[in-house]
Amino acid sequence: MSIAPQLIAGGAGIFLVLGLWTPVIGTLVAIVELWIAFFGAGDPSIPIILGTLGATLAMIGPGAWSIDAQLFGRKRIETPRH
Repeated sequence: MSIAPQLIAGGAGIFLVLGLWTPVIGTLVAIVELWIAFFGAGDPSIPIILGTLGATLAMIGPGAWSIDAQLFGRKRIETPRH
């Protein structure tokens, strides 16, 4: 197996730590980690966990201290009270 998926996942991890392009990079991490899990050698449990975390971050979005929040503003969803 080539080293390209690990390099892509590592670079995407840096973007996630910085909080830059969180939904896009989280989706990329999920796809690449599933690629590593299915086509890589060895135990697939760690790539599956990392892929799940990437998908979760893509759905949750950036945090309050992220670069995305500084550039685009933090969005907060208010639930109506009954």
